[in-house]
Amino acid sequence: MTEQNTRLGILLMVATTFIFASQDGLSRHLAGEYNVFMVIMIRYWFFAAFVMTLAARQAGGLRAAAATDQPLVQGFRAVLLVAEICVMVLGFTLLGLVESHAVFACYPLLIAALSGPVLGERVGWRRWAAIGVGFVGVVIILEPGFGVFRPQAVVPLAAAFMFALYGLLTRYVARLDTAATSFFWTGTVGAVAMTAVGAWFWEPMTTPDWGWMGLLCLTGALGHYTLIKCYEVAEASSVQPFAFLQLVFGSAIGMMVFGETLRLNVALGTALIVGAGLFTIWRQRRAAA
Repeated sequence: MTEQNTRLGILLMVATTFIFASQDGLSRHLAGEYNVFMVIMIRYWFFAAFVMTLAARQAGGLRAAAATDQPLVQGFRAVLLVAEICVMVLGFTLLGLVESHAVFACYPLLIAALSGPVLGERVGWRRWAAIGVGFVGVVIILEPGFGVFRPQAVVPLAAAFMFALYGLLTRYVARLDTAATSFFWTGTVGAVAMTAVGAWFWEPMTTPDWGWMGLLCLTGALGHYTLIKCYEVAEASSVQPFAFLQLVFGSAIGMMVFGETLRLNVALGTALIVGAGLFTIWRQRRAAA
């Protein structure tokens, strides 16, 4: 792996986080005007078409991409991801981008905590300490001891747990299936599952918002494309720390576009979560080496 490849991978990861943060801003706007299920359903239609187009261009075509010996796990993780997206977008409408992203940033810590029971991996005391520090940060953000605790603050935490489990299941199926197969199942099964739900919540959409919806679909496809290219040119351990920039970009969009504010407790809690997450990634990299 050359230094140039690593640098390119970092640039692609930064671009990916900005694209996904922009996608979150578009989702926040559209889900604030229309039903969340309908918005995610249309987004997934485009995503499924993108996935199938990529698969058709690979050796073996759609049949090879769909081939798997673990269809139940692949199907479950696809449904889990689309459900997590619905929960997270709901969080955007309830809490805004700043606080939702701040809480969601704990998902790498959840992956580390769950990697033992789900994948049988060993988690040492240093990573457990980092996980503890990260969850202190979550508590600081949620402020359960001040005033009336808002139940909606748990929504992005639930999304983080679902995304962590999805990440672990993705690592589990990777023992037998290629990334292309997992990507195919994610898009196609997710689209079918979302259509079964979202079709019941169809609402008329204005012409300008159809434009925003088109942009949402494009950012989804573009973000996945840049992410795929990122992992093609650089090791995951080298670029993963930069994934936290989605928190920065998403919060900036929340403040500049939607007029959200960054409270002191959210800033302090986020700093603890990100610091603990970066330490956890570093320890995993050391253990792999």
